[in-house]
Amino acid sequence: MDLAAFDFADARAHMVDSQVRPNKVSDPRILAAMRRLPREAFLPASLAARAYADEPIPLGAGRVLTTPMAIARLVQLLAPEPGQRALVVGAGTGYGAALLAACGARVTALEDDPALHAIAARALAAEAPGVTLVAGPLPSGWPAGAPYDLILIEGALAAIPDSIAGQLRLDGGRLVTVRADPPGSPGQAVLAEATQAGLRARPAFDCTTAPIPAFQAKPGFVF
Repeated sequence: MDLAAFDFADARAHMVDSQVRPNKVSDPRILAAMRRLPREAFLPASLAARAYADEPIPLGAGRVLTTPMAIARLVQLLAPEPGQRALVVGAGTGYGAALLAACGARVTALEDDPALHAIAARALAAEAPGVTLVAGPLPSGWPAGAPYDLILIEGALAAIPDSIAGQLRLDGGRLVTVRADPPGSPGQAVLAEATQAGLRARPAFDCTTAPIPAFQAKPGFVF
């Protein structure tokens, strides 16, 4: 495809009007950000033409760029407020972190894949320079910035690790992710809140997305 002739602005508008708004996304901040942010900038150049497709886009090593509808609904479920401290775990190429920052949150984006981290560094510097991009093992979260008001784990996992749940601010901290057990099964978006008695999670809506490899159990030996 001749990308020079491709109308990315028109594709963005169509994405919002046909994929996002009809699927219960009403937060004007998210809708405005999705009309503005060049989603193609958060992909390798070879995949830019697929940026606005209503499908997860494979990025290699089991990772994907989440569908526009799914990431919009997950950020909306998180209900960010201006000035809140947020952590995005498994930030990938940074699109979800940029959406969250557009809602006024102070975002730290954690990614462990060097190739995805490099794309995120370029895209965030241009489109969401207030996001702090860090590298490290995803299941550990980023304790240096804790406690967080908000945590988004951008992908599916079987259970929320205690190591990440413990980085939420007590009595008010919120975490959103997709829970799928076993991995690969139909998932549900969950909203979890940090309380003195532990993490209290409730399902919010059906949501299928790719599991994050870093959170999958390693196969053991069979004798």
